[in-house]
Amino acid sequence: MRLYSLSVLYKGAPPARLLKAAYDVSSFSFFQRASVQEFMAFTTQLIVERSALGSRASVREQEYLCHVCVRSDGLAAVVVADTEYPPRVCFTLLDKVLEEFSRQVRRGDWPAGTPATIDYTALDGYLSKYQNPRDADPMTKVQAELDETKIILARKQNSCCAIM
Repeated sequence: MRLYSLSVLYKGAPPARLLKAAYDVSSFSFFQRASVQEFMAFTTQLIVERSALGSRASVREQEYLCHVCVRSDGLAAVVVADTEYPPRVCFTLLDKVLEEFSRQVRRGDWPAGTPATIDYTALDGYLSKYQNPRDADPMTKVQAELDETKIILARKQNSCCAIM
């Protein structure tokens, strides 16, 4: 399970405007990293442009899943993950990022903003924190512990049946 990109965009007049982004392309070879990052930036922009205001969606692009959340005010966030990453955790992350971004960056800066002019530094932290959904999301952690408990109970039950 892996997150590759976390981006915040503004959906105003086409094309959608990238406001800030964080990428983790360390799993790709050195020579592919720039093109993979460029591909992710292009794909996130395209997905936001094609999404309606006030919508959420998951779009499959090759072996990746792009989860997008576009608010009714035009602020959008996209996370690019592998297909194993839980969608619920992605949308929780997107909601958290959009809420925090809208509190820290003035709404008047969104239409003309660029990654160089927008002062928001939390994306890299979120991208690294959410690499392991079990550590970042309490519900996923509880579900994993519940699954482990079920396995242990099944083993105990089988061993008790074998004794009888």
